Amino acid sequence: MPRSLLVLSALSLALAAALVACAPSGGPKPGAAAAPAPLAAADVASEKARISYVVGRDFARSVEPIRAELDAELVLRAIRDAQAGRPSLFDESETKRIRDGFSAHLRDKHDQQVKALAARNLAAGEAFLSKNANADGVKTTASGLQYQMLREGKGAHPKASDTVRVNYVGTLIDGRKFESTYDTDHPAEFVLAQVMPGWTEGVQLMAPGAKYRFWMPPKLAYGERGLAGQIEPNSVLAFEVELLEIAGQGAPTHDE
Repeated sequence: MPRSLLVLSALSLALAAALVACAPSGGPKPGAAAAPAPLAAADVASEKARISYVVGRDFARSVEPIRAELDAELVLRAIRDAQAGRPSLFDESETKRIRDGFSAHLRDKHDQQVKALAARNLAAGEAFLSKNANADGVKTTASGLQYQMLREGKGAHPKASDTVRVNYVGTLIDGRKFESTYDTDHPAEFVLAQVMPGWTEGVQLMAPGAKYRFWMPPKLAYGERGLAGQIEPNSVLAFEVELLEIAGQGAPTHDE
């Protein structure tokens, strides 16, 4: 669920952030009072003042995903009305309708943004893989997996049912690193059949001691969903993998 939707569960509190997070659109209005001067440390000397300031900053962060959807002046009026004990302009039924409609609007907006991002990433990934396929030493399998041998290994190749022990670095096609066993200071160990298809296929091409570089199209990686907070939808992933050992033999599959 997008962060903007999570904000709605506490909207009655988070909307207060508009007082500090949102500036009225269109610039100052004729006759409007001048904006207050920025606070200084001396203005928040008491404990009550300090916690009030911290709460306000927290509110501002929580409402950031939806601040463009809000009218700061109306937020201020609503807060003052509520504090003064004035009745709401809307009954509970209408309030729920408005809130649910806003939630649906945010979902639709988020979905459209994700689809647009996925389309851009898919096009960029296809262009990258098309060019990369012609690079020296790069081979492409029937599934679309691309690989390059950096160091040859020795011995039997693992099966999909086997447990392998590997070191690896994962990057995006722009070179940004998102994962590395070298950063965690210990290799990874897993059953090949239980990881993304690109890994399952690619590591079976290797023998212990080998080091390969793989480029995985989205369908062999995280696909259209991506990985929240780490991998955008339809991202091509690059991995440099060193197969240390086949740590355990799995049961034979029906194809073996």
